[in-house]
Amino acid sequence: MLDKFGIAKRIAKELKDGYYVNLGIGIPTLVANYVPEGIEVVLQSENGLLGIGPFPFADEVDADLINAGKQTVTTTIGSSFFDSALSFGMIRSGRVDLTVLGAMEVAENGDIANWKIPGKMVKGMGGAMDLVAAAKNIIVAMQHVDKKGNSKLLKRCSLPITGLGCVKKVVTELGVFDIVPEGFQLLERAPGITVEYIREKTEGHLLVVGEIPEMVV
Repeated sequence: MLDKFGIAKRIAKELKDGYYVNLGIGIPTLVANYVPEGIEVVLQSENGLLGIGPFPFADEVDADLINAGKQTVTTTIGSSFFDSALSFGMIRSGRVDLTVLGAMEVAENGDIANWKIPGKMVKGMGGAMDLVAAAKNIIVAMQHVDKKGNSKLLKRCSLPITGLGCVKKVVTELGVFDIVPEGFQLLERAPGITVEYIREKTEGHLLVVGEIPEMVV
């Protein structure tokens, strides 16, 4: 079973040279620490930063350099700063190749719910609505089950929807899944996790084709 760092490491393998990438709040921000050697990607944040580097060590922290989740970050050579209007212009015009988001629920048809739990006060959906509408590719980094052990990979989302049919891939502590017309196609299983266990913890339709390899992170 993976921890949050393992999930981030596995998602980092989906990065391709030359990609412009937006990392959402939570587990997705950790991907910045695991960009594979030999490739160059440009990380974008909707608060107005292009060229985010790994998280800083204690002696590198600059309180003025933050991502959209208000975490302190570093910058890469050639990074740039701008207002949020320009940042969202980049997102809405399709300049972002890959978006990695957290989620509370994902449905088997690719719907995502990641911004509101009924009864809890939130400021609003924020940039998620723009990211799910305009990104060329969306990968979700999330926990497979909630605190009660209930599946979060569902037949249908029960929480307020962020985007419809937009998720392409999901990485959880249990495995890697493509969203296909038949549902969640299991591509890889986490170390020590069986297909039977994943099936037990997945409410949505799980498609298993052939032998499923153990994930390497």
